[in-house]
Amino acid sequence: MIRKFAAFLAVAATLALTGCGYNDLQRQDEGIKAAWSEVLNQYQRRADLVPNLVNTVKGYAAQEQTVLTEVTNARASVAGIKATPELVNDPVAFQKFIKAQGELTGALSRLMLVVENYPNLKSDALFRDLQSQLEGTENRTTVARNRYIKTVQEFNTTVRQFPTNLTAMLFKMDVKPNFAVESEGAISAPPKVDFGKTPGAPAPAPAPKADAKPAPAADPAGDLLKKGY
Repeated sequence: MIRKFAAFLAVAATLALTGCGYNDLQRQDEGIKAAWSEVLNQYQRRADLVPNLVNTVKGYAAQEQTVLTEVTNARASVAGIKATPELVNDPVAFQKFIKAQGELTGALSRLMLVVENYPNLKSDALFRDLQSQLEGTENRTTVARNRYIKTVQEFNTTVRQFPTNLTAMLFKMDVKPNFAVESEGAISAPPKVDFGKTPGAPAPAPAPKADAKPAPAADPAGDLLKKGY
């Protein structure tokens, strides 16, 4: 009798949890973890490319020390943040991580602008291979980030909706941090990595204007002769 009653309670509890959205919350939470892991994976791929990229550029443009230092420091800032799945449960740490990634994106963009001034560097085989890898990584990062955004939006909506909000409160499930509109706009634009174009030649300087001829000096004697004097 006791066993039957316990089984009945188990079935009732299962139906209750299913009806109140518990299973949906668990499924969506696992989806967030998977999506965030892919974002971290692509960010790590980009960070791994930076040292070789900097060293290659340095071989042709060592005098561009300022922008090379910016990229190196930005990469160090990213590496200094422990990127784990738990970041999605800490809004402060999450925003710090996203800010560091945005700074690295900006530094890489400035580096690519500098590269335009060095045709020999753009034709280097190693550099072109790094260019291809960076471009592919940026594209995959955008896809992974968009997947994470949509997954978090779905989870956060479920957490706030009635009656699943009661279940979320009971099991201490809170909304997850997401990419802000301004940060997403900044980091979703990958660095410019099209090195097929050569820098345009500077416009020729305008030709100097011809000097105006001076007016002839007055000749009083000639004027008198013309008048018949």
